[in-house]
Amino acid sequence: MSESPRSVVVECPAKTNLTLAVGKPREEWAGRHELDTIYCAISLTDTVTVTEKPADTGFSLELDGTHLGDLASSQADMRRNHAVLALFAMAKAANREPNVGLSITKRIPVGGGLAGGSADAAATILGLNELWDLHWPAERLRQVAATLGADMPFCVTGGYARGTGYGERIECFAPDSPTATDLRAQGYAGSLVVGAYQSQLSTPEVYAAFDQIGAGEGDANHLQKAAVSLHPRSGQAIDAALKAGASHAFVSGSGPSVVAFTPTPAIRQAVVEAWKQGSCVDRIIAASAPAVPSITRHGDAIQ
Repeated sequence: MSESPRSVVVECPAKTNLTLAVGKPREEWAGRHELDTIYCAISLTDTVTVTEKPADTGFSLELDGTHLGDLASSQADMRRNHAVLALFAMAKAANREPNVGLSITKRIPVGGGLAGGSADAAATILGLNELWDLHWPAERLRQVAATLGADMPFCVTGGYARGTGYGERIECFAPDSPTATDLRAQGYAGSLVVGAYQSQLSTPEVYAAFDQIGAGEGDANHLQKAAVSLHPRSGQAIDAALKAGASHAFVSGSGPSVVAFTPTPAIRQAVVEAWKQGSCVDRIIAASAPAVPSITRHGDAIQ
């Protein structure tokens, strides 16, 4: 009787941006804008399973979930999936063949400003590091992730962090650091709700709108005004959450998802009711912050 193939399961959190200062596009970064952001990982996760396959069988990808968005399209190019790109990048860096099965259970809204694709890529990197017994430190894994996109290096470790460059330069804040302590004191921790939508926003489209209209006065997220201009219900959800007592409510990244921090159960319920009564959002997802990835191999959590 043959042994079951080895596999590793990774739960990787979504991200939000507590602050997001957007600078000018840089030609040397293929037009990406310069960013200075405070990242926060939230406990809304995708599950990515990486499984070894026999030699010369190549990779495979399976997707499931009730809200797959564009990923469910028959026109979707499997080879452009963020997790598949991460598999190829890790295989190249480790001089390995990508004979790996990827299975992704999606919970993070697609195209919602929560880095669901980046979380899947980060989960794949973490899973392969374990499956292939590489034992690479987080910094080396982030270097691989940085070749793929802006949010992926942060998603490798989660928690709180500052991102600079185009988001690829990560300074992690330890849980007991002064910055993390200050963020918790400001109310950026604990219970929150995510207001999600059936519709998606294209990140390039939001940046194009930002280039035209700029940031809103007082907005910690410079992309919020642009996102709301393209998706007005996000602005309605922010206003409703703040009136219901949320300590903070804002567009997550490039939107359209809205994150509302709810410091008490009563306030959480009030925000939920306000969103339902005002039809401000299509889905309401409970979560908490900050969060970090978890890795399980043979049924044992190792991180």
